[in-house]
Amino acid sequence: MSKHLLRELRKLPSVETLLQRPLLRRLEKEFGRPQLLVKLREVIKQTRAKLRDGGVRNLPEDAGQSIEADVLNRLKNSHLRSLRSVLNATGVIIHTNLGRAPMSPAAVEAVTQVTTGYSNLELDLETGKRGSRHRHASILEELFPKHQPLVVNNAAAAVMLCLNTFALGKEVVISRGELVEIGGSFRIPDILERSGAVLKEVGTTNKTRLNDYRQAIGPRTGALLRVHPSNFKIIGFTERATTKEIVQLGKEKGIPVIEDFGSGNLLALENFGLPDEPTVGQSLSNGVNLCIFSGDKLLGGPQAGIIVGTSKQIDACRKNPMMRALRVGKMTYAALEATLASFLQARASTEVPVIKMIAATQMHLRGRAQEFVESLSHVPSLSLTITNGTSKVGGGAAPETDLPTTLIVVKIEGKTAEHTLIGLRKSEPSVIARIVENRVVLDLRTILPEQQDTLITVVAKLSSSS
Repeated sequence: MSKHLLRELRKLPSVETLLQRPLLRRLEKEFGRPQLLVKLREVIKQTRAKLRDGGVRNLPEDAGQSIEADVLNRLKNSHLRSLRSVLNATGVIIHTNLGRAPMSPAAVEAVTQVTTGYSNLELDLETGKRGSRHRHASILEELFPKHQPLVVNNAAAAVMLCLNTFALGKEVVISRGELVEIGGSFRIPDILERSGAVLKEVGTTNKTRLNDYRQAIGPRTGALLRVHPSNFKIIGFTERATTKEIVQLGKEKGIPVIEDFGSGNLLALENFGLPDEPTVGQSLSNGVNLCIFSGDKLLGGPQAGIIVGTSKQIDACRKNPMMRALRVGKMTYAALEATLASFLQARASTEVPVIKMIAATQMHLRGRAQEFVESLSHVPSLSLTITNGTSKVGGGAAPETDLPTTLIVVKIEGKTAEHTLIGLRKSEPSVIARIVENRVVLDLRTILPEQQDTLITVVAKLSSSS
């Protein structure tokens, strides 16, 4: 060990000496001695390591001051909530990494009302006796008459419940072209296996005819499974049996047809300039016994797996012991009911954020972008320009479709695009943006109007710190 290194290491105060410093005494009272000691020892250990490997050459004479500053920073960061609100400036509307759908004010208010006190989750207010929590999904019966609903914690859980109910130890017939993998390396065959069903693949990746299903049906067939291609598309030399054909086959053989419908689209998307995407109503009109879709994609509500189907099949799912493990609580029911009310009353395009974002025109977004740029024109180190671009629906919906949008190009003097992107992400609140052609861009389509002033403040602050 060199004399220089030895001299620098001796500058490091002992833990007991550091604990006598006024700031660390205050931190001990605020955070507790055990946690303070953990952070203190971390800093000392890392400082020693940096001295030994040359990362730090010289320590200040009062090394304790820099140590306590580092400890303070670590303690404050450790007490930040891990799940926090962020601003989504990516233009991806249903962004899985960012919590998918932002909920409507009505949904947030509904959750607040049932969580600030008690609720009648399982109490029948008419009789005063115990009731069923499933009745809180009854608004779905108004949207889909002659059908019954059931709500579980996500769409994968819904698929597992349905397959476990009707195909435990039996075969589930599915096209090879629908054995998809979605986010997080989640694969349809895996959920089939875990449900206790036996996978029976038919057809080929690009062609599956009705006769392929017919030939696969036997005494061990429990269900026919249809997976809607909401997050993938096979193009070219293809052929696919229609849902109506499969439903008719299921009726002939007395086998239930289950459709994993994916995104939960309730509206005609061509009204917003998007290609026609089938709706849940169309799936049910085709006669499927059970239609499964997500609550937090195109529906724009809370995370949930929604099953809508015939009374017989829904009753069977409700009686499955697995249902208790997959059921949802008061917050999900409250948010879902409020969100569905917007669709039932034809107000989704003005109340549900996901639908409002899809409906926003490029002209409207350009007006917002111009206001944004003008509000920051006084910041000398900041250059903002407006350009055309595209947004994405995301969440597996309309995978090949781009929404025309207006982008704000952000250039901060002395910062690269990557540094600017990181700076935005590390701001408070965090802003998630993207880089296009080596330029940081902000897409206001996914910034709620009430968030725009906050975004302006973040960009201004980041620019002034450059």
